[in-house]
Amino acid sequence: MRYAIYFTPSMYDPLSVAAASWLGRNVYSGEAPEAPSITGFSRQELAFHTAVPRRYGFHGTIKAPFWLNPETSESALLKSLMHFASTATPFEIPRMEVARLGEFYGLMPSVPCEQMNHLAASVVQAFDAFRAPLSDAEIERRDPDRLTAPQFSNLHRWGYPYVMDEFRFHMMLTGPVNSNLNARFETALREFFGPLLNEPLKISSLALFIEPEPGAPLRVHSQHPLGKLSAHRPVAAGVTARATAISDVSPRISETKAALVARRLQANC
Repeated sequence: MRYAIYFTPSMYDPLSVAAASWLGRNVYSGEAPEAPSITGFSRQELAFHTAVPRRYGFHGTIKAPFWLNPETSESALLKSLMHFASTATPFEIPRMEVARLGEFYGLMPSVPCEQMNHLAASVVQAFDAFRAPLSDAEIERRDPDRLTAPQFSNLHRWGYPYVMDEFRFHMMLTGPVNSNLNARFETALREFFGPLLNEPLKISSLALFIEPEPGAPLRVHSQHPLGKLSAHRPVAAGVTARATAISDVSPRISETKAALVARRLQANC
C-alpha cells in the first residue's frame, strides 16, 4: 500500500462535487457521479482525457505517493499527521484559475502562494522519515535523464522531483492534451469551473490518501483539519481506523518532528 499527503476540499465543497463530476470519480466514496454535459465533448471523449487524474482523484499534491518505511507504521504516520495539522494555521489562496501545465490542464493559483509553498516544503521534510527509499525501478520510471539538476537532486533526496523550489501547487483535471485541442479544453474548463473560482480556496486541512495496491485508484483515508485538536477531529472516509485513537508510535519516528516543523510554518503564515 502506498500513502500520499494531499490537499483536497471537503466532500461536500462545491469544488469537490464539480471535480468529481468532471473526473468521473468521487475521491471520498469511490463512486462515479453522473457525467456532466460538456459542450463540444462526448462523454467517451471526456472520460478518455480524464483517465489519469481520475485514478489519483481531485487533489493538490503536498507529499507524493510513497511506500511506508518498514521501520514505522500506518498508525505512527497518522498520529504524526494529526499533530502536524493541529499545529498549523489554515490560510487561503486568493484566487485559483484554469491553467495549462505542460501537456495537462488543471487549477493553479493565479499568483504564487508562499504559504502553500512553505506548507508543502514543511510536510515533505517532516514526513520524509516515513518514506521507504525509492527502488532503482521507481527512479527509472521518473525518467531521470529528462530532469533538471535540481529535480534530479530532489528525486534522490526527497523521493520526488517536484518539491522545494521545483514545487508548483496545482490540481489536475486532464491527462495529456494534444495542442490542437487546447482551445476546446480551455473553453470547457473555464465554463465548467469558472463560477466556482470567484472565491478564495480555503486550505483548512490535509488529507491522507491511500493506494491499496499498485495501479488502484487512490482515495481519501482520513482528513486532518489544520488548527487546534480541541476544535477538530480527523474525519475518516470509508475506513474503520480513526486517527484520533492511535497509540502505536514508531520507535525511531516521532510526531515531535512533524509538530516542530508545523510550528515553524505557523510562524511564517
